[in-house]
Amino acid sequence: MPAAWYTVIDNKKTECGMDEQELDPAIAALLAEAEKSHRIGEEEIDTAEPDNVPEAKIDNGARRPSKGIHDVDLGVKGFDPPGKLLNDVSSGVFDDPQYYKTALSGENESAQRVHTQLSKYLTSQDPKDRSVFRQNIISAYWELLRGMSEKSGNMHLPMPKRMLMRFGVLLPSLFKPEQKEFFSRIIFENLTNEPILYMDEWFKEVLSGRMNISMTDEPASSRRISKNPDEAQMQEQTRLMQLQSKNSGKLQSAESMLTMKEHEREMLEIELKRLVDDICEHQPCFGLEPHRAPYTEAQKHEFSEISDKLRNLSRNDKELSKNLREYEEAKSIFDSVQEKLDAGPEIVEMNTGDLKTEFDTVRQMAKMTVGRQGNQFPIFTREFFHCTEKGTGTRENVLEVMRWIESIDPGAFCRIHKSVPNRIIPYTLLVPTYGDRGFCWQPFDRYNLVTSRGRIVIPMYPRDLLIAVLTAVADLRWQVAKEKASYYWMEEGLTGQYYQYIDRQKLKGDLKQFFIEDYVLWMTKESSGVQRLDKEVRGIFWRNMPFPQPLKEELRKRSLVYDELCIKDNNRAMSDGY
Repeated sequence: MPAAWYTVIDNKKTECGMDEQELDPAIAALLAEAEKSHRIGEEEIDTAEPDNVPEAKIDNGARRPSKGIHDVDLGVKGFDPPGKLLNDVSSGVFDDPQYYKTALSGENESAQRVHTQLSKYLTSQDPKDRSVFRQNIISAYWELLRGMSEKSGNMHLPMPKRMLMRFGVLLPSLFKPEQKEFFSRIIFENLTNEPILYMDEWFKEVLSGRMNISMTDEPASSRRISKNPDEAQMQEQTRLMQLQSKNSGKLQSAESMLTMKEHEREMLEIELKRLVDDICEHQPCFGLEPHRAPYTEAQKHEFSEISDKLRNLSRNDKELSKNLREYEEAKSIFDSVQEKLDAGPEIVEMNTGDLKTEFDTVRQMAKMTVGRQGNQFPIFTREFFHCTEKGTGTRENVLEVMRWIESIDPGAFCRIHKSVPNRIIPYTLLVPTYGDRGFCWQPFDRYNLVTSRGRIVIPMYPRDLLIAVLTAVADLRWQVAKEKASYYWMEEGLTGQYYQYIDRQKLKGDLKQFFIEDYVLWMTKESSGVQRLDKEVRGIFWRNMPFPQPLKEELRKRSLVYDELCIKDNNRAMSDGY
């Protein structure tokens, strides 16, 4: 195999920021090969996967959590304490001289096209030609990923291919030395047990059937009933799995409500026992022993408290009985459906059809993080990468930002069901793009509106990672509030109050975009006492997205503006109208 084909293209600085005298001497041979043929022959690229390709040794630092990322635990109230952000030792995956060859081998014509266009792009001197080659690379690269995505479930997939999908790294020589060191120390496995996934992991979960495809605006096509018995059984299994997903939300919600009522009963019983024990204690009558004194005024006052506790217990018992019936019903349905699933055929086929649909969706997601005027170039290069280590959208860095957001906005990831907030962290897709804005793709799953995870998308190489994650969370906040208000979203709740404010101001533009920009100011400026929002908007956010109480107390010391808001809080609490 000629070495010229996979020789790493070293550092050419024309418009792409690489110096001409740093060009690898082997590039001449590479270009000669590219000009001689428009396809890579069998003698240059093997159609089969390379044999004996060593997988990079990854220092995981800890064992992977046993519980899956798809399980929603409503009992968890916050993120785990932060762990390490990087491995201590480099994996060395990008030091492999065969990296470029391994990444493209076995991908047929799509690999040839990427190789040819990338070679022309990096060596071209004409800006117009470079622009053409750059556009060709974009389409060729995504076709390359389309084929690779079907292999994402392969445990033995070579690390260069996985790194290409995960970080967009095709040529390690396009790294700066410090960038190569940083990327080779990124923690590979998901040790956080949070639903924050890289693109290759996302495809793997969809391919395995553990995660449904993302919702789209396209109408669902009616599936024909297959006359083939095997196909009909598989269709029935799929329908049952959708039904089970829908019912699992009801089961989790019912169990959560039941647990809450049981805890409430326990607290009431403890308080009742204390009151009864208190009134059963009588002081001795000095000089009239063994007789004891009658009830004191404090004990007589406790009679009414005991009556209140008994009434509360009676009300609690009615609610608990109702919740218990709902839980029994939901569990009965869950068990019944599970029995049918267990009795049916096991779905062992890879979900290639769903994967193709999801791939097109993910490509659209990647475009949206960049925007129409942004940089759509899909391959990692130091020319466009300007992030710091903590500003790069790795799983651990994004989790740190989300942990900070929740510390300022405790309800950021909560959905209200039956007046009870359920903390549900959304699926978070990390796409290797040079975009600046994250967004919410869907607030929840169509089959489970109660406890299903929503989906947000975060670009990995933004100018400001904090802003990228904040825009995604703000979008999630808006969509959840809008879905909660339903038909009355312009009248009630967070969206209704904000809409009425914008309408009174006669502002023209995207309503949601106004909200996102104000939310960013709310989190970055107002939370630290810097007043940047309109008074009315500040009041809306203060009521609907309140800061934690310690932060409120700190802010009221800094300005009379926040002190007045705290006073209004106290007045609403006293009037039982908050």
